[in-house]
Amino acid sequence: MQRFSILALVVVSLGGCGYNDLQQQDEYTKYSWAQVLSQYQRRADLVPALVSTVRAYAVHEQTVFKEITEARAELDTMRVSINDADALERYSRAQQRMGGALYRLLLAVENYPQLKSDNAFLDLQTQLEGTENRIAFARQRYIGAVAAYNVTVRSFPSNLTAKYFGYATRPTFTVEDEQAVSRAPSVNVE
Repeated sequence: MQRFSILALVVVSLGGCGYNDLQQQDEYTKYSWAQVLSQYQRRADLVPALVSTVRAYAVHEQTVFKEITEARAELDTMRVSINDADALERYSRAQQRMGGALYRLLLAVENYPQLKSDNAFLDLQTQLEGTENRIAFARQRYIGAVAAYNVTVRSFPSNLTAKYFGYATRPTFTVEDEQAVSRAPSVNVE
C-alpha cells in the first residue's frame, strides 16, 4: 500500500511539473517559426517574377534592381535558429532591407503608367501585398507562441523542469528602432 501511495504521489507531482506544456509550446514555436519562414520564402519566390516584369518597362531603375538582388542573395545565404537571438536579429534586419527594396521598386512603378495597367504586374503586386500580410500574421503568431513558451519556461514549477531538461527562453522579433516607431509620423499638407 505504501508503494502505491509513493507512486501516486510521484505521478501527481509530475503532472504539475510543466513538462508536457514545455513540449507542446516548444513544438508550437517551431511550427510558428516554420510558418514565418514559409511566408518569407513565398515573398522571395515572387521577387524574380516581379523584377522581371518591372525590368521590361523600367530600364532606368537599375539601383532598385541591384538592391533587391543583393537583399535576396543575402537572405539566401543566411541560416537562422530560433534559439539564437543574434542570428534572429540579423535575419530580421535582412528581411527589413528586402521589404524596403521592394517598397522602392513599387514606388518606381509610379513612373510607368503602362506597367501599372499590365495584368501580369497587377497580379504580382496583389500576390506580394497578400504575402506581406501573411508575413505580418505569421510573425504575430510566432511572437505569441514565443511569449507563451517563455512564460512557461520562467514560471514555477515548470521553470525547474525547464532548467533540468535544458529549455531556455527564446528570442523574438524586435523592432530595430523602437524610439522611431514610438513617435507619431508627421504629415505635411501643403
